[in-house]
Amino acid sequence: MRRAAVAVAAGAMAFSLAACGSAAESGDKSDSSDSAAKKGDDIKVGLLLPENQTARYEKFDKPLIEKKIKELTNNKAEVVYANAKQDASLQNQQVDTMVTNKVDVLIVDAVDAKAIAGSVKKAKDAGIPVVAYDRLAEGPIDAYTSFDNVTVGKTQGEALLKALGDKAKDGQIVMMNGSSTDPNAAQFKEGAHSVLDGKVKIGREYDTKEWKPENANANMEGAISALGKDKIVGVYSANDGMAGGIITALKAAGIDVPVTGQDAELAGVQRIVTGEQYMSVYKPYAPEAEAAAEMAVALAQGKSLDSVAKDTVDSPTTKGVPSVLVPVVSLTQENINDTVIKDGVYTVQEICTGKYKAACDKIGLK
Repeated sequence: MRRAAVAVAAGAMAFSLAACGSAAESGDKSDSSDSAAKKGDDIKVGLLLPENQTARYEKFDKPLIEKKIKELTNNKAEVVYANAKQDASLQNQQVDTMVTNKVDVLIVDAVDAKAIAGSVKKAKDAGIPVVAYDRLAEGPIDAYTSFDNVTVGKTQGEALLKALGDKAKDGQIVMMNGSSTDPNAAQFKEGAHSVLDGKVKIGREYDTKEWKPENANANMEGAISALGKDKIVGVYSANDGMAGGIITALKAAGIDVPVTGQDAELAGVQRIVTGEQYMSVYKPYAPEAEAAAEMAVALAQGKSLDSVAKDTVDSPTTKGVPSVLVPVVSLTQENINDTVIKDGVYTVQEICTGKYKAACDKIGLK
């Protein structure tokens, strides 16, 4: 597992080195540089994040993006921020406000990838390039950064099969996927199915409305009633927030089985320490946030993306979008030190608070 963490660090370093190259070294992959006026460091960046149910957005993504934009612009850029609180209509209004306020570029993590398309077009029509962040928004976006989402699902599925061992042949699992409005959720599901199908019986499967833990909890209660508590051997949960709701339902029914997760939220890491949750997917947010910042600043300044975006992806509406895809790591008890602690996401003191101290001591987390 140490090698996996090192691989991520190396990947992030390679990205940083690549991003240091001159933006004028080669032709632009995006058409936005033709419409964007040549600007200096005094730019206005609109940042729109989707919700505050998941801890990562306010704790990691927002400050990391803001910090990198300031670094890239000699502290001259202004970042205008809004959070949609899981409301797609509100996010569309926020885009309209950003257009009215004449931001130079938008970074948008869409609540609903399809519903945002019209607003993306409005921004483009106003000469404002758009970076899709973390979720592949539809419409004429100029750039995209996220993690390899199919690989995320595969990583979760592989970890669950490892935890199940021979039990995979005997029982059934419950799949708790993310929101149907999030294109990432479909990719996580695709990756997980590619690993789990044929290896374990899927007794019940849900697309969880708005990723909410309380909805996952209700779905899990329904699955337990339908399948019987003795038949469930594991749960695929697409993220840590939902895993918390799932584990509450499992505990209430007296069920102790492996549960997956994603995002390495503090509560999720603490559940991994105690053994209540088997794993999470650790996604190093710094390289994702820095990629978004670098692409946004370059687009606002009318520069090429070639030195930053080494990949391309296709959305349902736009082909060949310049992209940065960041690798991920399976986080278990064995590699907490080599991942979230080593990378400075959490300290041992933050993880090992009073009720977790004994469990931390047991697994050597000191």
